[in-house]
Amino acid sequence: MDQKFIRNFSIIAHIDHGKSTLADRLIEMTGSISDREKKDRILDNMELEKERGITIKAQTVRIAYKAKDGNTYYLNLIDTPGHVDFSYEVSRSLASCDGALLVVDASQGVEAQTLANVYMAIENDLEIVPVLNKIDLPHAEPEKVKQEIEDIVGIDAMDADEVSAKSGLGVENLLETIVKRIPPPKGSRDNPLQALIFDSWFDPYQGVVVLVRVMEGVLKRKERFFLKNTEESYEVLKLAVNTPFFTDVQELGPGEVGMIISGIKTVRDVNVGDTIVHDKKRDTPALEGYEEVKPMVFCGIFPVESTDYEAMKEAFEKLALNDSSFTYEPETSGALGFGFRCGFLGLLHMNIIQERLEREFDMNIISTAPSVKYIVKMLDGTEKTVENPAEMPEPGKFESIQEPIVNISIHVPNEFVGKIIPLCEEKRGIQTGMNYITEERVQILYDLPLSEMVFDFYDRLKSYTKGYASMDYEFKGYTESDLVKVDILLNGDKVDALSIICHRSNSFYKGRELTERLRKVINRQQFDIAIQAAIGAKILARETVKALRKNVLAKCYGGDVSRKRKLLEKQKAGKKRMKMVGNVEVPQEAFLAVLKVDE
Repeated sequence: MDQKFIRNFSIIAHIDHGKSTLADRLIEMTGSISDREKKDRILDNMELEKERGITIKAQTVRIAYKAKDGNTYYLNLIDTPGHVDFSYEVSRSLASCDGALLVVDASQGVEAQTLANVYMAIENDLEIVPVLNKIDLPHAEPEKVKQEIEDIVGIDAMDADEVSAKSGLGVENLLETIVKRIPPPKGSRDNPLQALIFDSWFDPYQGVVVLVRVMEGVLKRKERFFLKNTEESYEVLKLAVNTPFFTDVQELGPGEVGMIISGIKTVRDVNVGDTIVHDKKRDTPALEGYEEVKPMVFCGIFPVESTDYEAMKEAFEKLALNDSSFTYEPETSGALGFGFRCGFLGLLHMNIIQERLEREFDMNIISTAPSVKYIVKMLDGTEKTVENPAEMPEPGKFESIQEPIVNISIHVPNEFVGKIIPLCEEKRGIQTGMNYITEERVQILYDLPLSEMVFDFYDRLKSYTKGYASMDYEFKGYTESDLVKVDILLNGDKVDALSIICHRSNSFYKGRELTERLRKVINRQQFDIAIQAAIGAKILARETVKALRKNVLAKCYGGDVSRKRKLLEKQKAGKKRMKMVGNVEVPQEAFLAVLKVDE
């Protein structure tokens, strides 16, 4: 295929600005699918994506478009997620493109994620084509939003295409703009093969499917290729492109995006960001890969039935292949048995993984409260990283604790500023700036401890601003803080899975709230259960779940009081003996109670 007829581009935008709908219209307008095959959100093939109406995995499709100049162009389109937790998917997709459509909602204007994604595209040296979507809405203000794009993003938007992805209005003109403005890919068929792996997933029938963008050279069927990173070689059994249906091809040339199937059995054999070269030319230099994404939020996931441990391990292996930012390692807990300590990019990412475990792999799981990674400086000068509150050293055995801080940027209509500032202050935030983007919209900048953001910050931000706020954040670094570990004791025994790390000033309130919540969710037993929150040996709060008691006096009507007392004493002794041998069962709701500690 002649390179000058190929266009590789990505669609980037804030959440809900219409990326997936625009992708549907582009596929439809080029006649890539018949009327019978039409459906909403063609590229979102995960059940969860359809249900939540969000894109989780970046998807790619090749569409053929006959332009007005009479030539047929092949457009490789990559639909990317908009949520901040999945920005790593966006960065990987952009590295394999030559241009990007910047979609902005004509009624809402530039939002936090719009900016974050544009900066990513600029870093990758891409041609950015602004597109105004939803112009058929009654409150759309295209002229105002074009000015906003110019003022905030700094790119010329006066001749930006105005479209309605829902109705298809203006999409035909947009296809012409893509062909004209997005440059064709560079590279030569005569150079040695270099292809970048930008995604991979596991197919139960074909093994690992590798998604690549060929930068130089040609990859053909039946040839052997070599992976630079893992130093393994394989034979190409199948080459295919998504049109948006699986279509076999004989070769992939420079600039083309396609899938390789070569019978790779295990998920660990393919690294996203690795370079594919010819097996006979193994010394061909590797392409610049991706920065490895580091998880920000950690939690323990345990099977309810300990016999499911192996099945859970297998499920994690498959999830980790589809999602290189998800990490897991085995851990044991006194309360919950064998399980895994998992790392995620954020809370939405954590929820998605947990839901996929339950749906796709039929797992019955218990997950502990999320925490972040702390750096503890010990008395002997060594540093220890703590991802799990249970690993925190006892008070007096360490010098200081450092916690991760993130820079957050909140875009909000100015009438809500008075609600957001107290929320950030309550979360121990330090204001670093405040910019009036337009007369109605403000950008508020804060440095905020990640641990404070993990619980309920985003939910409260949305509810305080009636859903109008948008937020983006990036990791800034570690800073020293006065943090303590609050332990939960049930009848004097520590439940390590319920421990939390928090700031000393909040520890009393957190401890009191936790014990109150746990009292409501722990079932009554045949004996009293004492629920205590403690820092080291100091008890902060206590609640008691009273015992279930049979009315032993029911058959005593009248008679001497000593007889009643004797029966009550006998019952009390029995309860005491029971308490020594009885175990307290901790239900899943107890862990959720810890999660929702900030309501």
